[in-house]
Amino acid sequence: MAMFEQRYLRNQSTISLDEQAVLKASTVAIVGLGGLGGWASEYCARLGIGTLILIDHDCVEESNLNRQVFATEAVLGQDKTAAAYARLHAVNSELEYRVLKKRLSEGNALELIRDADIVIDALDSITSRRILFNACKLLNIPCVHGSIGSWFGQVLFIDPKSNIADHLYQSDNEKGIEKVLGNPVFTASFVASIQVAETCKFLLNKEACLKSRLLSIDLLNMEFITIELGAANG
Repeated sequence: MAMFEQRYLRNQSTISLDEQAVLKASTVAIVGLGGLGGWASEYCARLGIGTLILIDHDCVEESNLNRQVFATEAVLGQDKTAAAYARLHAVNSELEYRVLKKRLSEGNALELIRDADIVIDALDSITSRRILFNACKLLNIPCVHGSIGSWFGQVLFIDPKSNIADHLYQSDNEKGIEKVLGNPVFTASFVASIQVAETCKFLLNKEACLKSRLLSIDLLNMEFITIELGAANG
């Protein structure tokens, strides 16, 4: 207990030891270990969330070095899951890391995330996001959506009992906006931090502020607005 208290000492004015124990008993799935997912995973590990399910099929490439916390010159060509495990285990070896080198698909989505209490969407494909949202709905698991492009980002807490996710992406354009506009490190880490804050609030039974409210982020002009999407239940 003494080591537990010392590790999370700087959390304690915000997160009590009882709440810290709740986080330790929780499971979060992070789908995608790129710009968003890498930072989200690290924040979850430092928070002390007990089990992290880390899902990605890709390898570390040179173009990842500008923004992805797991991407270093030493691990170029490695699986992102392997790089993630090495980094996170070095940060917090007390946690359980389930690393799954898998591409999310309709055939495996339910199996990949079924043990999670909540899912962090860090994908960059509209098709994959739709698959993830549908799996979360079927399993009754909430999902914290995030996306980025250039100076801009958005975050939304998706209640599986709502139909909000069905209307989030109306376009069939497979290429995400981040692939068109680019994605610098400050946007990725900023949006990931908000996703993890919403995740933490849910796990600690605090009201998620972005439930049915889309947070739109403009870091160029430092403008932040929330857009009411309605309950969209039924």
